[in-house]
Amino acid sequence: MAKSLGLFSGGLDSMLAALLLRRQGVEVTGIAFVTPFFGAEKAVKSAAALEIPLIVRDIAVEHLEMLKNPRYGYGRNLNPCIDCHALMFRLAAGVMTEGGFDFLFSGEVLGQRPMSQNLNALKAVAKASGTGARILRPLSARLLPVTAMEREGLVDRERLLDIQGRSRRRQEELARQWGVIDYPAPGGGCLLTEKSFINRLRELLESTPEADVTDMELLKLGRRFRLPPSAWLTVGRNQEHNEAIRGLARPTDWLIHARECAGPLGLVSGSASEENLLTAAAIVGGYGKGKNCQGLLVTVRRGEESRMVEVAPFSAEELASRILP
Repeated sequence: MAKSLGLFSGGLDSMLAALLLRRQGVEVTGIAFVTPFFGAEKAVKSAAALEIPLIVRDIAVEHLEMLKNPRYGYGRNLNPCIDCHALMFRLAAGVMTEGGFDFLFSGEVLGQRPMSQNLNALKAVAKASGTGARILRPLSARLLPVTAMEREGLVDRERLLDIQGRSRRRQEELARQWGVIDYPAPGGGCLLTEKSFINRLRELLESTPEADVTDMELLKLGRRFRLPPSAWLTVGRNQEHNEAIRGLARPTDWLIHARECAGPLGLVSGSASEENLLTAAAIVGGYGKGKNCQGLLVTVRRGEESRMVEVAPFSAEELASRILP
């Protein structure tokens, strides 16, 4: 029995690709990747529903390195889809070799995404991944060149499909025929396509090229402020954010909170001057219950170093003028 390993997002296309191969007697395992910009929640749920084994790998460091300088550039936003897919196939190829799988597959559909799933883009992904000869796209395979897996008899080309374009009608028909009832709505799931997030990300990457994975996680939390020339402040919006920010603090980061008044937690990252820290303290104070105080005591702490500063909390108008979209 042939063994296949599929890039498995948990969406309908990847579910159908897995089922299509399994209906041919191919052993199917999924692999889902995790970065600060997308997770594996949908994949875990869908794999369980189909009773497909799933491997989950965190590729945050490799993905961020690629994101900063994608060979094929970005899509409409900051989504380097071709480079991203190539990276995932390349990493999956290592798992394929280690696990004794015969080939890789995905749920990609020719022409479904005009920029990243046209014929040239699929060829570019295959070439950049370094493992194109072992990639099968079952939903559109009959529209694509014959693969080694088909020539070797591991899969039957005549039982693969010829789906193309953005319509999901055929996929939905197959889902009904094969009893796939619960599947995620199409689209979404990647923060690199969301305008509200990429504005923050673009400014961070332009001002702080050395930003790391923790900086990416901080971008998803709370309110965001630039502290020129090279520091940033993240302020929690609720207790959940505060706890997440505390957990992300590195030895070089400053944690800031009002000493005697309830309020949010702030984290200053980057190279912060004394003026930056005082500004951050005034911002954090402006969001707490001591916002109307003339002088507010705020704790500024980094590792074992801790001290108090007294600041006048920023007004609502001052906060609005400084916060990033």
